[in-house]
Amino acid sequence: MGSASATSAPSAVLATAASVVALLLAAAVVMLWRLYQDGMRRADAAARQVAAERARVDEQQAALRRYEVAFASISGRGELGEQVLVETARALGLREGLHFTLQTDLAGGGAAKPDMVLLVGGGRTVPVDAKASLACWAEAVETDDPDERFDALRVHVRNLRSRAAELAGKGYQRWADAIYGTVMFVPSDAAVVAALDTDPELLRWLLDRRVFLCGPTGFAVVASAAMFAATERTLLEDVEQVRARAASAHRAADNAVEAVNLSSTHLQRFLSARRRELEALESFRSSVAPLSEAAASPSQVAAVRRSDEVTTT
Repeated sequence: MGSASATSAPSAVLATAASVVALLLAAAVVMLWRLYQDGMRRADAAARQVAAERARVDEQQAALRRYEVAFASISGRGELGEQVLVETARALGLREGLHFTLQTDLAGGGAAKPDMVLLVGGGRTVPVDAKASLACWAEAVETDDPDERFDALRVHVRNLRSRAAELAGKGYQRWADAIYGTVMFVPSDAAVVAALDTDPELLRWLLDRRVFLCGPTGFAVVASAAMFAATERTLLEDVEQVRARAASAHRAADNAVEAVNLSSTHLQRFLSARRRELEALESFRSSVAPLSEAAASPSQVAAVRRSDEVTTT
């Protein structure tokens, strides 16, 4: 009996231990499975993030390629610069057809066709060109190398000088004489400041050629002044028109009163003559009455009808 009890006790302990170990293994398997699933979910999320990042990089590269293509040609630069120019003008409250026109052929035949013409009133206009290149300035902004940045900015200044020389050669001031020159619009104030900092002689060189370099902020000042001048001239024209119409109305009223007075004078004269005529007729009738009686006429001479009797009848 004692030996049997001693044998069964270790067996029960082993069975219990085995059960515990089995439970632990099962729990470990479940935990590992959950970790595996969490790892897979994280891996899938990371893969999606990588795919999204790749797509975003591809979009940026495509946009950069479009940017490079746009700045590679004059037409592309003109389209981008003109878009910024028009948006800036509209943001200032200027209206197309009233304060500015686009792609106006000033000389005929396309020889002088600026991107925008500001209308300042009195037939005077300000031509604005928006085809300046910013490709080298963009390269200077993107690089971290000071030498490369300086070289890119020097090329940027050289491009602005080249474009300014082209504008000076077009002679816009012959047809648009409000400032006797041309506004060269650059879509970035930073690009203008960088060019002037790189070449201190650039501003004087541009002014000698009657080319006025400005970014959106400078253009806002010029456009606001042009709009103010146009508005002031319009108000003056309206005042002159009102004054001219008032003078015309005064002359018309004076002529009308004079005509009424003259008509009243003639009417009074007519009435006076009419009264004398009636009195003469009545006197003549009275003189004829004895003759009618002597002639034994069966009827008397008709009575003279007065004007008030005519009106009543």
